[in-house]
Amino acid sequence: MSKHDGDAGRASVAVHAARAGADVAAGSFRGELEVDRKDGKTDVVTQADREAQRRVIDVIEASYPDDPIVGEEDDALKAVPEAGPAWIVDPIDGTNNYVNGIRAFGTAVAAVRDGDPIGAATVCPALGDTYRVGPTEAVRNGEPLSVSDCADPEAATVCPTYWWNFDQRDQYAAAVRGLTDRFGDVRRFGCAQLELAMVASGALEGTITNLRANPWDTVAGVALIRAAGGTVTDLEGNRWRHDSEGLVASNGALHDELRAAARTIDDGGD
Repeated sequence: MSKHDGDAGRASVAVHAARAGADVAAGSFRGELEVDRKDGKTDVVTQADREAQRRVIDVIEASYPDDPIVGEEDDALKAVPEAGPAWIVDPIDGTNNYVNGIRAFGTAVAAVRDGDPIGAATVCPALGDTYRVGPTEAVRNGEPLSVSDCADPEAATVCPTYWWNFDQRDQYAAAVRGLTDRFGDVRRFGCAQLELAMVASGALEGTITNLRANPWDTVAGVALIRAAGGTVTDLEGNRWRHDSEGLVASNGALHDELRAAARTIDDGGD
């Protein structure tokens, strides 16, 4: 079996695993949920998160029992191995949306090799959307994805992504200021993987953060954007990886303007 065949197999399993986890999440959506808090009052986790992750892992291990799995919940690995194949799982990205009955949430699964994605899927069951990529083409519900061709900042819609702790809210304010000063409109959806998928689909022109985002919140969406013709870098303009500081994702045409906005965050928006 060639390496390409192996990558295609992992890309297929990523889709099956993400759908299985999303089915678990959908079964409890807008139902009675037991909600625990992690590091903050809006950083929540539910039993559905844990059950969805377990289901995703079961699907992966049925085909690749020896591969390491990085996951947001419980005792799964928290760092992506630098060498060999591995998996990155977010059972419910956008859990705060999920517990509040907001449809913007999804299950994301990425297969990586040597830290780089070779296939991924983000399934948003309440929206009826399945985004997938691997080994090359990015699609939503079977239709090819392409980033926006908008090159006019004043016509662009952009998004600050990830989230800033209470002691970092000046940085969130600076992010919004940097974007509103440069672009036509601003959104925030509270689900990083969905926001990245929306850049890949052309619904958004870009999204930024100055923070080091967790791999389960980002890797699948980054793979989608690149396969759809977009650009993802760190704040310095270097190719983004799962351990990069900051993230700037765009349709390519507006990348320099988005990077300029992102670089003002640590300077208070100046």
